[in-house]
Formats: sequence, structure tokens, C-alpha cells
Amino acid sequence: MEPMDTPKRGHRPENVDGPGVCRGVPPGSETRVAALYWEAFGRKLGAALNPPDKARAFLAAHLHHDRGVVAVVDGEVAGVAGYQLNERGLMGGGAGDVLSTYGTLRGLPRLTLLVLMERRPADSELVMDGIAVAPEHRGKGIGSLLLREIAAVAADHSCRRIRLDVIDVNPRARALYERHGFIAVHTEKTPYLRNLMGFGAVTTMHRPVTPAVSTNRREA
Repeated sequence: MEPMDTPKRGHRPENVDGPGVCRGVPPGSETRVAALYWEAFGRKLGAALNPPDKARAFLAAHLHHDRGVVAVVDGEVAGVAGYQLNERGLMGGGAGDVLSTYGTLRGLPRLTLLVLMERRPADSELVMDGIAVAPEHRGKGIGSLLLREIAAVAADHSCRRIRLDVIDVNPRARALYERHGFIAVHTEKTPYLRNLMGFGAVTTMHRPVTPAVSTNRREA
């Protein structure tokens, strides 16, 4: 298992007024991060983790703090990007945690859905779990700020590429990823998930990583 990353402060880009970025979920912000994540991905995760209050509490209780990059505005987390490296992602919680929280009868089918959504990184690959930005902070460049820091994390871990999946009902996210060099490599039709999770296709995107990426970040 890879050792936990020490949270690091990032930088303030010139085109964003206010937010700074840091690696690692700050202690005490677990509930906030879980709420942002659920607001962004609750439709997708709902079938496995509903009801919402229990789902948010579950996510907050099982965060892997060193697998997230956060944007902070006025001392509060305004956005978060999760990622997976070496079989550990931002949102944790194993089979035993799910069964303990939801019970055996209700927990087993939830585990099946969670396994269906699981994506493991290949060698030298960082897998993004997605970006969640608070509604009041959208349109201010925070998504771009988080993506640049994710690229720096990938470079620092000697990854050769970043991989992510984007669903067909989120064209705005896909446009953001394309602006940052991600290229669609495969689209899988998932009509059987439209009623259950709200989307009917998933596109996998890749972005190559070079060591030069990490030179664009200033450490405090």
C-alpha cells in the first residue's frame, strides 16, 4: 500500500479570484466534501447508497483523505476532485462497511451495484473519480484549477496517463475535460442504467502526462 500523501498547498491561478488548491481533504471538512460529492454524483450513486442522509454520512466516514484535491475559498472547501492510485480512491468503504451500515439483506444488492461502478487503474495510470464544485462557485475556473492539480499529482507519481469516465448527460464536464487535453477513446452504451442511474452511455477519456506538468505548480 502506498504511504499517505502529506497535504500540500498549491497555487492561486491568475484567472481565478480567491480560491487556492491543496492536496488532501483538510481535517474537519469530511462532511462538506461528502455533501459536494453527493450533490454531483448522487443520482449515479443513489441506487447503491440511498437514502441521501445515510449516504452522505457513509461517504464522510470512509474518505481516504490523501486521494483528493480540494479548492478552498475563505477557509471552506469549494470544490473537490477525487482520484485513484494503487487501488485506493477518495471514496472508501469496503464490503464489511456497507453491510454494517445497511444490513446484510439490503447491503448485498448494494455491493453488486458498487462493484459494477468500480474502475481500477492500470499500471502507471491515475483514474479520476470526478469533479464536484459547489453551485455558488461554478463558472469561476475552479474545475480547471482542480484538473491542473490532478495532472501535477499524476506527474509526481510518475503516471503516464490520466483516465476518467464521463456520462452522456454531462456535456459540460466533457467540454471541460476536452479543453484540458482529454481525448475520448471509447463510448459504452448503457441503456439498462438510464432508469436506475440516469445515464445511457459512458465515455472513457485519456490524457497523457509528462513530467513537465508538475513544474507549473508552486509550493507554499
